[in-house]
Amino acid sequence: MKPLLQAVPDPTVEIPYYVPAGNECALFELAWRKRLPLLLKGPTGCGKTRFVAHMASRLGLPLHTVSCHDDLTAADLTGRYLLKGGDTVWADGPLTRAVREGGICYLDEIVEARKDVTVVLHPLTDDRRILPLDRTGEELQAPDSFMLVVSYNPGYQTLLKSLKPSTRQRFVAIEFDFLPIEHEIAVVTAESGLPADRVRPLLLLARRLRALKGQDLEEGVSTRLLVYCAALIVAGVSPEEAITATMIEPLTDDLDVKQALIEVARATLA
Repeated sequence: MKPLLQAVPDPTVEIPYYVPAGNECALFELAWRKRLPLLLKGPTGCGKTRFVAHMASRLGLPLHTVSCHDDLTAADLTGRYLLKGGDTVWADGPLTRAVREGGICYLDEIVEARKDVTVVLHPLTDDRRILPLDRTGEELQAPDSFMLVVSYNPGYQTLLKSLKPSTRQRFVAIEFDFLPIEHEIAVVTAESGLPADRVRPLLLLARRLRALKGQDLEEGVSTRLLVYCAALIVAGVSPEEAITATMIEPLTDDLDVKQALIEVARATLA
């Protein structure tokens, strides 16, 4: 039986700030030690990407992040031949680099990628842990330190864009949501420098706006937008302007809905 992996953080690298909501850090590290792929589920801007960056730094692992989209192909992940100075040279993609280095490959919003992408991932998510490169004739064996992490927002899933059950069941999964209010205040304060007593009203407003998700809004205010709002206030922008620029305009283009959100903000901050 192989010994468990040992985490070796790089003392020269600053670990990205992250406030745990539960035991997700321990579960991530255990999944890495046991060589298990990980699926993160949760709303936009709730901290999934920051969490992966935090854990990669804690474990001392190189991190290759890919933001998935409709045009992302398997070749974008694995690599392709390129012309350089008249020669044809193979260039590894981020997934291949992560496998060769023994790092973490993080595929953000995996449901946005084309179907052939998930097919490439399957051999890496079972006991084989291999990455076949048909174009070079290689079959890479993932080292023990390699980890595959994917994420998606279940709220955006449709019949055309969803993870097949056969794919989801290849992963250990962690459900994410927005932090408890005191924890989220601590995050926004740490990231923006705005004092906690001035962050609290922004959080109360954000929670009221999040309650409108699925009614007037497709998505609620993310923690990321709250940090942006607080940062603008620290820079001297008035709270009203900062809220409009970060917590209202990004959420909707409907004039009536925007006016209603402005009224909610005024009532909350009064």
